[in-house]
Amino acid sequence: MSDQPTFIHRLSPEEVAGFAAAAPDGPLAGTTFAIKDNIDLAGVPTTAADPRRTTPAVVSATAVQRLLGAGAVPVGKTNMDQYATGLVGTRSPYGACHSVYSLDHVSGGSSSGSAVAVAAGEAEFALATDTAGSGRVPAAFNGLVGVKPSKGLVPTTGVVPACASLDCVTIMARTVARGREVLAVIAGPDPLDPWSRTLEQRATPERPVVAVPAGDLDLDPLHQAAWELSVERARALWEVVEVDVSAFLEAATLLYGGPWVAERRLAFGDLLTDDPAVDPTVRAIVAGSPPVSAVEAFAAFHRLAALDAATRSVWAGADALLLPVTAAHPTLAEVAADPIGVNSRLGRFTNMTNLLDLCAVAFPGPVRGDGLPFGVQLLAPAGGDLALLDLAASWCGEEPARPAGGDRIDLVVAGAHLAGEPLNADLVARGGRFVRSARMESDYRMYVVDGPLPRPGVTRLPAGEPGEPTALAVEVWSLPATALAGFQATIAPPLGLGQVDLADGTRVLGFLCSADGVDPARDITAYGGWRAWRASLA
Repeated sequence: MSDQPTFIHRLSPEEVAGFAAAAPDGPLAGTTFAIKDNIDLAGVPTTAADPRRTTPAVVSATAVQRLLGAGAVPVGKTNMDQYATGLVGTRSPYGACHSVYSLDHVSGGSSSGSAVAVAAGEAEFALATDTAGSGRVPAAFNGLVGVKPSKGLVPTTGVVPACASLDCVTIMARTVARGREVLAVIAGPDPLDPWSRTLEQRATPERPVVAVPAGDLDLDPLHQAAWELSVERARALWEVVEVDVSAFLEAATLLYGGPWVAERRLAFGDLLTDDPAVDPTVRAIVAGSPPVSAVEAFAAFHRLAALDAATRSVWAGADALLLPVTAAHPTLAEVAADPIGVNSRLGRFTNMTNLLDLCAVAFPGPVRGDGLPFGVQLLAPAGGDLALLDLAASWCGEEPARPAGGDRIDLVVAGAHLAGEPLNADLVARGGRFVRSARMESDYRMYVVDGPLPRPGVTRLPAGEPGEPTALAVEVWSLPATALAGFQATIAPPLGLGQVDLADGTRVLGFLCSADGVDPARDITAYGGWRAWRASLA
């Protein structure tokens, strides 16, 4: 919509054309994307909706660099709740956004412009962030898919922190398939990000069990009717069990009622001066919050641990938890009348996600009686990202990630083809899809071998040969069967492909090194994997 303050910095047609001309022929070649303006794009200021921040970024954020390397084309930096503090989309000196479905209803935030840009067709997908729900609430209010990965799965290098220990780079897309495609490109550890990590992804269950809340959720009437239809749809798709979600909801109250507000003060509190450029609600929440003592902080950590333990019974009996994204869809007038109270209610079903180390994906549910979209979300413990995307795809009527028929081949990669490593783009360009993280059987060893760039060579110890057992960290990707021969031709000796045994008992095609390429003086097995060895050098 042209009346929307969607962008803080919209790239000119000439700038967009320049990015398009320079884009490599990767898996996202020519795909346009928008970037929330707390994520760096080299040459453009990263304002975080604070107009006093005018210095252009020197380098792009890691996630942006990976997208550019995959051929994606940026179109601009999007509006947001200032310093990513808000779920409404109105806390910006650049103007308040509204839902693309209603001039009167909020867009949701803090990733307001990212959602509007995608929903209005100005970008094919967008990067956002989600600390308290900012990648899911605006998705729900604009009829989109919002992918909130597990903490650390996507690096936050080059992101203005809100709560550094909880921040996540997220994806706004019109389909689950697009969200999955983008996640495959931007996921993977970054040695420059102390919060990034490698996560083993769980397989999608053959017969999923999805939990839904037992009892009343205190939803607005229009939301309640849409939620009841959502539960009916869930029962038609999966086995559904009812669970007590009180521990989840109490954990949500800790985000702004506990010491994590102090983490925001640490990140940007010194910038919240009495200046017209500073949103007064953001200043009141962060700079105006009372000091938190170490005793109070530890008390909150202990309470969170107890609540986390109380949620484990849900995961013992269910693969995912289905929740509404919000309890209501407020109007701009309602937010203006009670900016903090309305915002707090919007985070009731999202604020706990990162505190409890969960991943989530939001997607459209049944349309409300007034025609506005209604969003639902699936949550699971960290490492359930791909399984959640498969469940969301089945809800949305999309094809599964790995089509039936045996037309794809699983492949174990251990070094330069890992997500985020130099040759991963070639794997993705050939149709490669990330399947899961894994570990090899403990009798394999890893060496540094020579080649066009540093590579690991993996060999298996002969039976009975001494060696410290180490289960090497690897990734399983899938390739179209028709692409395997061409991919194999790119592998330079002494590396080749052969059968690899994984710690979970499966046998998969993977990279192996011939005996003549092994130098015992360059044995790096003790590091546990290629990324860990590379991190030790940094």
